[in-house]
Amino acid sequence: MVGDTSDMLARLKMVLPGRWFSDSAPVLEALLTGLASAWSGLYALLGFVQAQTRIGSASGIFLDIASADYMGGALPRRAGEADVAYRARIRNNLVAPRATRAGLVEALRNLTGRVPMVFEPMNAGDTGGYNVNLGYNIAGGYGSLDLPYQFFLTAYRPNDTPISNAGGYSTGPGGYNEAPMFYAAAAEFPGVVSDADIYAAVAAVIPISSIAWTQISN
Repeated sequence: MVGDTSDMLARLKMVLPGRWFSDSAPVLEALLTGLASAWSGLYALLGFVQAQTRIGSASGIFLDIASADYMGGALPRRAGEADVAYRARIRNNLVAPRATRAGLVEALRNLTGRVPMVFEPMNAGDTGGYNVNLGYNIAGGYGSLDLPYQFFLTAYRPNDTPISNAGGYSTGPGGYNEAPMFYAAAAEFPGVVSDADIYAAVAAVIPISSIAWTQISN
């Protein structure tokens, strides 16, 4: 394989004058293998360093550094979040639209996998009108001109919250707070989207002059 110890050893032998050494030279072989091993490590290190210069190929702590470089502390890695998931969140946030209704919907859909409900009391498209997109408890809603730059938002928690291997209440085996049965909060599961994440996503997208009356639902 290109760059491994055997490859480096073969490259070193290629530049040595063949007439200087016999076909069997164990001391020379040992010396060159030591050099080849070091060069192979350096070659692998250079490849790793090159990969860390792009978000698409960076890994580990270098993804966290990239997030901090581009977005400060606004997009930290979640507990137990894998590189693939974190990389996708970073890239989505780099090009995400802001300060629009469509941008808000897209941000929450990317975060939770579910489309939120947005109601603007000054938007006739949301409130409906007489005989137009209006039905009691079915469509439309009460509008108001007293709520400029404000809207009501219902965001939904993800449906795919991970479940641990622990037993549930009154199901064995296990004992009180003993594996495989113990108390666990949703926030303890790796990669779980918390309510705080949803509020932060809303705050990061809406214009500073607007107010989002936000409700989070299952």
